[in-house]
Amino acid sequence: MADSLLVENDGGVLTLTNNDAPLNRMTFEYMDALEEAVNDAAADPAVRVLVFTAAGDKDFSVGMDLKQLQAGAKARGGPDAVFDQRLRVLRAIETMSKPSIATLFGYCLGGGLELPLACHFRLAAEEGARIGLPELDLGSVPAWGGTARLTRCVGRDQALDMILRAKKISGPEALRIGLVQEVHPLAKLKDAAQALARELASMPPVAVAGVLEAVVGAGSAPLDEALAVERRAVHRCARTKDQIEGMVAFMEKRRPVFTGE
Repeated sequence: MADSLLVENDGGVLTLTNNDAPLNRMTFEYMDALEEAVNDAAADPAVRVLVFTAAGDKDFSVGMDLKQLQAGAKARGGPDAVFDQRLRVLRAIETMSKPSIATLFGYCLGGGLELPLACHFRLAAEEGARIGLPELDLGSVPAWGGTARLTRCVGRDQALDMILRAKKISGPEALRIGLVQEVHPLAKLKDAAQALARELASMPPVAVAGVLEAVVGAGSAPLDEALAVERRAVHRCARTKDQIEGMVAFMEKRRPVFTGE
């Protein structure tokens, strides 16, 4: 599957598309390509924001290809090696100094929810979305950090309700419990994600990185430690060209134009 992942950089917005329509399974080939693309994006100053989406308009992802796992895991060091790679990729997305956005539509199941849970923004379709971690229906447990991230996202009670009952919830329900930040008609969902990405890409990257470090990296740390992380981020912004531009633009009553310097 040489084209299992489509990568497009448009003005600093890197769009990563799972190209396995209609189900958009998270195959070995997709995860290998995704790991490389995520690592490249982290090191590329021209990339400001990442958008994770999928081909077509049927499903974001039904998750791992279980037939492929059964047939090919041994060649990759066994199931734990496969799961470790996926945990590694999701952690790289979550801790990156650049915002990430996921579009949830159709089936978003298992890994098809666990990847979005590692992103900083999640946008869902108003209609047709079926979002969940239904591993208990298979006699198993989410294996890519779903239990931990879903709990941190929506709280213990909602996470238990979804996981123990193998629920598949809609986009509006996901918005109600705080699993996603926005819902949009399916026909407009990908455009909405790109609009949000362009908005985030226009922000000063040093300051954006500082916010992500403080909120994501230190959000659950003791207060004194979290405040120290915030202060270090403030110092990194001090006297950057972007900070000066922000101050001058405020005084001149115009929108700032940030260059990343």
